[in-house]
Amino acid sequence: MRTVIQRVQHASVTINGSIKSSIGNGFLLLLGIEATDTSEDVEWLVKKVSALRVFDDENGVMNRSIIDVQGEALVVSQFTLYASYKKGNRPSWFRAASHDISVPLYEEFCSKLSAALGKKVGTGEFGADMKVELLNDGPVTICMDTKNKE
Repeated sequence: MRTVIQRVQHASVTINGSIKSSIGNGFLLLLGIEATDTSEDVEWLVKKVSALRVFDDENGVMNRSIIDVQGEALVVSQFTLYASYKKGNRPSWFRAASHDISVPLYEEFCSKLSAALGKKVGTGEFGADMKVELLNDGPVTICMDTKNKE
């Protein structure tokens, strides 16, 4: 499971000209799921994301988590995070999970992150053509991969 975490002042997802979800201060998470991912990956990633200390404290030091600042989260499915570009110039997504694997794990991730934050998590629509807008704060952008726990 891979995610790109962006600290944002605000973010939204628009589908067919209508805003599906929008948030204020918090995280926009682009979430990619591969065929070998499980609920254990979900648990690890939710724990890391919710405790990630990248929000400023009273001294301007990144020392607070999204929970500490009562931030919001918007999670957008992003199979292209598993692009393979080793051969040629047209990416392949053979590592990205099929719908029957990725939809339940995406929903589980959103549900468990919502429980960890104590508030509803905004979502996109799985498989839809989405327009994502954000104001990256910092900018702070962090990539995580449950198969490469740095």
